[in-house]
Amino acid sequence: MNIQEVRNNARKKLHGFCRVCPVCNGKTCAGEVPGMGGRGSGTTFQENIKALSSYKLNMRTLHGLEKLETACTLFGTPLAAPIMAAPLAGAEQNLGGAMTEDEMLEALFSGSRAAGLLPWGGDGVSPAFFETVLKFLSSSGGMGIPTIKPRATHLIIQMAQEAVKAGAPAVAIDIDAAAFPARDEKGLLFSPKKPEDIQAVINAVPVPLILKGIMTADEAALAADIGVSGIVVSNHGGRVMDEMPGTADALPAIAGAVKGRLTILFDGGIRSGVDVLKALALGADAVLVGRPLLIAAAGAGAEGVALALHAMRSELEAAMLLTGTPSIFQVPPSILTRVARPGT
Repeated sequence: MNIQEVRNNARKKLHGFCRVCPVCNGKTCAGEVPGMGGRGSGTTFQENIKALSSYKLNMRTLHGLEKLETACTLFGTPLAAPIMAAPLAGAEQNLGGAMTEDEMLEALFSGSRAAGLLPWGGDGVSPAFFETVLKFLSSSGGMGIPTIKPRATHLIIQMAQEAVKAGAPAVAIDIDAAAFPARDEKGLLFSPKKPEDIQAVINAVPVPLILKGIMTADEAALAADIGVSGIVVSNHGGRVMDEMPGTADALPAIAGAVKGRLTILFDGGIRSGVDVLKALALGADAVLVGRPLLIAAAGAGAEGVALALHAMRSELEAAMLLTGTPSIFQVPPSILTRVARPGT
């Protein structure tokens, strides 16, 4: 099976909930939430693609580079490349029943392991989402990073401690989900977190804490100041608020503020290994990949996910070779050229 066959299978199975467009840029699916699209006009999703696309790679081939270094260790876990499956949840709602939550997580966890990489697990309104992540986390020997919605602080601590018992090497909070319209009889389920809330979680949980949803240098610095181990430069794939900048536009200033103080992860618009190298050159330590792996999971389960991740790693290696970049730990911004975007 090849990538095109996987995509063709996914297109048939997803019944229009995702068209598996030739270019996954958020235009056709704008406003389709639930679904695969971006919130409102879909501008934020589209800006993620445009921002990353505005950077081009400078080819350099007059060098003797033969050996490439792509392996790394993140939060104590060895990885074949700085690429991870983003936290995904809500398969049945967003994919029209094409996959169950169990089937999606099985594909992401097993496919990531087959590629020597690490998946993240998502949370949702129902406790069942996180319980499913814990099940796969435990059965995989802790090969995954669970992500918790910004619930009441005592619930975040309780869930994080359960994740540690299941073997999680780190725990994340996707604070960019603070405005999700989720309520119970007591009121809002999710809300923004104060620094003291985050510090309480850090003090109660004996593994690194990651904040997903940082888009400004000042909040990145604040996260570093309070002891967070990692951040994800992310706008939730454009699914939480319209009219936000692309994540690649936010990344350089954030890296300038906190590079070396914590682990900088990046998501939003990663479609290939070339995009991975761009993100590393802009200051990220590793990336998260969402929609392409969801399509791969729908098209061929764990085999599709592994195939997509292997392809992305091969593309990364080719881009490193053709830019004279020997190591993912030494990716200079000089390999990039920024071109003018239409209308700028």
